[in-house]
Amino acid sequence: MKTYPKKRIEIMVEAPLMNRVIAILDSAETGGYTVLPALAGRGKDGSWHRDGLVGRVGSVVQVVVILDETRVDEVLTPLFALVSKQIGIVTVSDVQVVRPEQF
Repeated sequence: MKTYPKKRIEIMVEAPLMNRVIAILDSAETGGYTVLPALAGRGKDGSWHRDGLVGRVGSVVQVVVILDETRVDEVLTPLFALVSKQIGIVTVSDVQVVRPEQF
């Protein structure tokens, strides 16, 4: 089966920032994205988990978007401006897709 190269951007932020991340992706007219809850993890400040949290404060989400390599800088620039002032992680990786028209 033929596959096509794309880029995957993953953004981990506190849940209250989710709408701002989505607004950036919408304004860049990305083909789509997925938001996932982060249940637990470990970082430089130690372990954390969602157990016992009430509401969105302190919870973390992951937003995933796949797009053409030519669009990465256009999307990363405003994302970095947002995340550099907040708690968050942005990663970019190479992926292969089987339906390039979806991205």
